[in-house]
Amino acid sequence: MSAVFVDMSMSLDGFITGPNDSRENPLGEGGERLHEWVFDLASWREQQGLDGGKTNRDDEIVAESIERIGAHVMGRRMFDNDGGPWGDEPFEGYWGETPPFHGPVFVLTHHAREPLEMDGGTTFHFVTDGTEAALERAEAAAGDRDVRISGGADVVRQCIEAGLVDEIQLQLVPVLLGDGIRLFEHLADGPIELERTRVVESPDVTHLRFRVKTDTANE
Repeated sequence: MSAVFVDMSMSLDGFITGPNDSRENPLGEGGERLHEWVFDLASWREQQGLDGGKTNRDDEIVAESIERIGAHVMGRRMFDNDGGPWGDEPFEGYWGETPPFHGPVFVLTHHAREPLEMDGGTTFHFVTDGTEAALERAEAAAGDRDVRISGGADVVRQCIEAGLVDEIQLQLVPVLLGDGIRLFEHLADGPIELERTRVVESPDVTHLRFRVKTDTANE
């Protein structure tokens, strides 16, 4: 059975984007700083169709995460920073003609849309019947691999509150953004107990991994 995991970069003060995120600037002001640690890694570059890159412990952790993913779930806000009708020429995401997912991606939305097939094996499926339905479809598509909740914050919180997340991986970046979107703000059900299962330090980022304790997740 597939595990469901969250894997996101986060600032030391808990933000996953900077302030004033928009379609033109989806990570917000200063938000790209959260991902600088990954840009030169060989495993990340390979997913983008690029050659070269560093091979170190950070790269091993990214490669490990990529290898386990069979399907992604994301919110409409992550896909296009919008929430309204798709319009006559619907946006096709931020990732160009060859998105780095290379598999099925289930996008939560209130507005129906036909699946969007892209180069490189990525197909975006637009799900209008809720978070649990999206996860069920993702788990079926993932087979013996795992499902990654890729964002944004609202979808991550919904899945955690519903007791649907098995594991949380945080890439903690040594920066204080001061404003933006916080990952764990306003969780409706708490406290939610976690068990720390790994800590890996590097000069640019600290990798944290937690198991969600199932006996407390739904209390």
